[in-house]
Amino acid sequence: MSIRFDDRVAIVTGAGGGIGKQHALELAKRGAKVVVNDLGGSVDGSGASSAAEEVVEQIKSNGGEAISNGASVTDLDAIQAMVEQTMMKWGRIDILVNNAGILRDKSFHKVTIDDFNVVMDVHFQGTLNCTHSVFPIMREQEYGRIIFTSSSSGVFGNFGQTNYGSAKMAMVGLMNTLKLEGQNKNIFTNSITPVAYTRMTEGLIPEDFGKNLQPEFVTPAVIYLSSEHAPNGAIMAAGAGVFSRIFIHETMGVSLGMGEDMTPENIHASWDKISDMTNARALQNGGEQTLKFFELINN
Repeated sequence: MSIRFDDRVAIVTGAGGGIGKQHALELAKRGAKVVVNDLGGSVDGSGASSAAEEVVEQIKSNGGEAISNGASVTDLDAIQAMVEQTMMKWGRIDILVNNAGILRDKSFHKVTIDDFNVVMDVHFQGTLNCTHSVFPIMREQEYGRIIFTSSSSGVFGNFGQTNYGSAKMAMVGLMNTLKLEGQNKNIFTNSITPVAYTRMTEGLIPEDFGKNLQPEFVTPAVIYLSSEHAPNGAIMAAGAGVFSRIFIHETMGVSLGMGEDMTPENIHASWDKISDMTNARALQNGGEQTLKFFELINN
């Protein structure tokens, strides 16, 4: 089986360099028509450049089809104009890879609210702007693949990245409901947590180790999640040729009853049992948690 994207149209944000560039190049190589979106700013989000146009020229030189777009993902009007531009050019949008991002790392007691908000705006609000703009189109055509670029910093935490981690975990919350709302229209939403050596991580990852973490080593995961064969609602970790899946589980817990035994002291005494991962479940929606509670109290 060969994964191809002939007659498919993809938008990749933050595709002027790093991981996003590799996603755009590979999608185009496999037949997709690609919108290469990138403001072309620095790692902290300042400035602009012609990075997107350079990627488009590379795609065209390899025989592919692509157009560039320099909209900031934080500018909803500009993103909607990009979507309209894409529809006028190719008439459909099948794949959205939300990849644009910036870093402004500081420990929580030092980070300013402005630096917190700007990271949230680019990563989460930008992802929301793009996704909300293409979702009605995907519903109408009854097909879509949406990828969120989350992070282990959100799922597991990372010192000095409260702003980044908060935005990245917010994407998972958005995914968990979109997977339900989109599934009957064949719109599948998934997330990746990439590990790669790029300009955003070169100060965080030692250079000698970074050679194992090339951006293109993440791209196979995005290609799979962009395809007709994609799962729905998965978080996939990818880097250095390693691919794994992250699950959020809930333990079975304990029922203390609704009488005088329902005390914080008994929670303390039962903490090990409450935390026991034996028979833990990867719930697929909030209603399954409610059903589990009723299962416990009726035992």
